Amino acid sequence: MRTVHAFPHPIHEIEHVWIPMSDGCRLSARVWLPATALDRPVPAVVEYIPYRKRDGTRWRDEPIHRYFAGHGYAAVRVDLRGTGESEGVLLDEYLPQEQDDGVEVLRWMAAQPWCDGNVGLMGKSWGGINALQIAARRPPALKGILTVCSTDDRYTDDAHYMGGCLLLENLRWGAVLQVVSALPPDPAIVGAAWRDMWRERLERAPLFPAVWMRHPHRDAYWRAGSLSEDPGRVACPVYAVGGWADAYTNTVPRLLAELQVPAKGLVGPWGHVYPHAGRPGPAIGFLQEALAWWDQCLRGVDRDLLNEPAFRVWMQEHAPPSAATGGARAGRWIAEDRWPSERVAHRAYYLHADRLDRRPAVEHRLEIASPETVGRAAGNWCSFGTDDLPADQRPDDAGSLVFDSPPLAERVEVLGVPEVTLDLASDRPAAFVVVRLCDVSPDGASSRVTYGVLNLAHRTGHAAPEPLVPERRETVRVPLGAVAYAFSPGHRVRVALSTAYWPILWPAPEPVRLAIWTGESRLDLPVRTPGAEHDLRPFPPPEAASPPAAEAVTAGGGVHREVERDPGSGELVHRVVIDMDDRGEPTIERLMDIDLEIGHGLVEEFRIRDDDPLSARADVRHRTVSRRGDWEVRVDVRVRLRATAQAFRLEAEVVAWEGGEVFVRRVWDETIQRELG
Repeated sequence: MRTVHAFPHPIHEIEHVWIPMSDGCRLSARVWLPATALDRPVPAVVEYIPYRKRDGTRWRDEPIHRYFAGHGYAAVRVDLRGTGESEGVLLDEYLPQEQDDGVEVLRWMAAQPWCDGNVGLMGKSWGGINALQIAARRPPALKGILTVCSTDDRYTDDAHYMGGCLLLENLRWGAVLQVVSALPPDPAIVGAAWRDMWRERLERAPLFPAVWMRHPHRDAYWRAGSLSEDPGRVACPVYAVGGWADAYTNTVPRLLAELQVPAKGLVGPWGHVYPHAGRPGPAIGFLQEALAWWDQCLRGVDRDLLNEPAFRVWMQEHAPPSAATGGARAGRWIAEDRWPSERVAHRAYYLHADRLDRRPAVEHRLEIASPETVGRAAGNWCSFGTDDLPADQRPDDAGSLVFDSPPLAERVEVLGVPEVTLDLASDRPAAFVVVRLCDVSPDGASSRVTYGVLNLAHRTGHAAPEPLVPERRETVRVPLGAVAYAFSPGHRVRVALSTAYWPILWPAPEPVRLAIWTGESRLDLPVRTPGAEHDLRPFPPPEAASPPAAEAVTAGGGVHREVERDPGSGELVHRVVIDMDDRGEPTIERLMDIDLEIGHGLVEEFRIRDDDPLSARADVRHRTVSRRGDWEVRVDVRVRLRATAQAFRLEAEVVAWEGGEVFVRRVWDETIQRELG
């Protein structure tokens, strides 16, 4: 990425400003302005997230928001209520209070002397989600949004449940949010009030994973804030961006199909990152693309973006499977004028007793009872595009029921949502089915293309699950994640079915055996017809403003992942250590311009035996340090999960230290009833 040092506009930076809310709470913001904005007001771009602008996302914020300010926009980064230096307490994700505050932030922005009244809202992940939610409120100043790696459905496509199955990400992400909510404001900003603000956060914070686990079905809790309930509420233009290596692949095509406003979609090969830092590559000049979008929406300058094809996509080619790839992904840019596209039609591949074939199958009964350890090659549920990507799938294929096509005679391009229909029966009232679509190369390597899961108690919908009647045949449909992928001639298409996927999914309460009948069971692939491509405008190479000045204080760090068998217990153990030294201390960095030393490390350990879903254990530990001079605070968070057949047992502890003394300790020990999952 090219670092830009000289811009058309000199930049004036404001480290902190208060934004007053109508209930008396104040939110903290960081502002970058073109130096002449007080004399000549400009449009403003807002990013509104909980991840601590002062010390959490400073590395990411400065390259983005300085870039916007240097090109003539006011750029504002706001911490949510109860995070960073903002007052109040963070009580959950995406509450109506968060959206109310966001509307007030936009109103405040539009009224500032440096703003001309036109505001755009952007963000990745949390910020992309609340951009959609706030857009649905139709605040008058909001003229456009840019939503990246986000979701419009909080139940089906977020970090908590997938296909009605509990994701381990619910615990992992919940532990992260526990840390975010437990960190103090910086005394250099808020003064002597910092200690009282910190105590209030610590004493009022909920146990986030428990909040979400108490809503295992798609109830009113999840429908609130899910734009998919009524996409017509959005009245401003939307640019939706995603990555095929990310967990949120379904959002962009779904938004393009359902929004009733001018909309563009862009999906590259990336993980859960902004595309100017896209991994796997190729990264693109995303900030230049964003500027063109803001010019169009906020300045009324016709950059011709809405006359381009609505959906632009990186069509992925085969790549050797690896869990450690961070380079470029083979492929090319394609585009569709509209979505859904008339160039995409479904092609059926039937499950036969010994293969996958275009011809209908004779009925045979097959069975699968997977080891609980299937999933060791899955990578992370949400990949950041580096060493957390799926590996060679052959270890997981060995514990699955596998159907391979003959070697393909011609190239097959897939674009959209594949779906698998299964005629099946379960020997238990609660059971999961996991479907992986893989590309098998001539050398036998198996690459995961996309996958889907279904809690079979949710076979008629996620709102009111029903137990299975053991051994009764049912027909179920399992949608896989949206994807763009080209199968090469000579390669085989593989469908792999399993009853477990650890550590992506928390396992079903009992070992499960599924019977699968061939005949009507099939894979439906959305196949894109080859043809003349658009003369696509090339993306410029990535560039950004300079990051903040920082220096390492302690050595070590990095990411260490291992999967090994515990010889004593027989458990398969997944272990991840990030930015921790040998003593269990986080590696420390100093932010030079605010003279602050910070460190954040974590250890995750997930254990399970092959034959016992109730042996599953998850243990996540975080440690953070912040210090300046004689001021030092620490926060330790530990969250653990196990289960019986009837209930989950969730234990957690948050310990906050000021200097060498415990400031606040919170302990939770909660039992949550299992409901068909």
